Amino acid sequence: MEEKDYKKLIKNNIEKIVVNAGIGKISLSQPNFESKILPQIKGDLSLITGSFPQERKARKSIAGFKLREGQIVGLKITLRGDKMVDFFEKLVKIVLPRVRDFSGISKKKIDDRGTLNFGFRDQYVFPEINSEESIFTFPLGINIVPKEKNRKVAEDIYVKLGFPFAKEKTN
Repeated sequence: MEEKDYKKLIKNNIEKIVVNAGIGKISLSQPNFESKILPQIKGDLSLITGSFPQERKARKSIAGFKLREGQIVGLKITLRGDKMVDFFEKLVKIVLPRVRDFSGISKKKIDDRGTLNFGFRDQYVFPEINSEESIFTFPLGINIVPKEKNRKVAEDIYVKLGFPFAKEKTN
């Protein structure tokens, strides 16, 4: 398939890609989090996605988790259009093959509406991130939302786009 056709196929079948970073544990344990650490994490996410992240704050305080209302607990980036296409291509062709012991993503990660949800333990699988410069690790959650809100159709679309799914075990 030609590169131009592949990009058009992605644009026509995927509505958006949402990248989430959970930074609540880092923010609790580090002094001067907002002045030094948060800008570095935002910079890493900007390198990974090509867009600047939104801050997600806690809606209410939870004493058991030492969480205060208004405290930053995550960062979110929604990708659409050309940035979404570029991120998807990078994810399928570069990032997932770099994951150690990767045998594909389970098809069980697709929900009833066709959204594919998976994550990474840290950001170092992305080639833009230098592990020597980036001091803090944070988990990333990736949600790929198809235009077609049907699980079976979405699964076929992901396969057609070359997404690496795990081989189903047969007895």
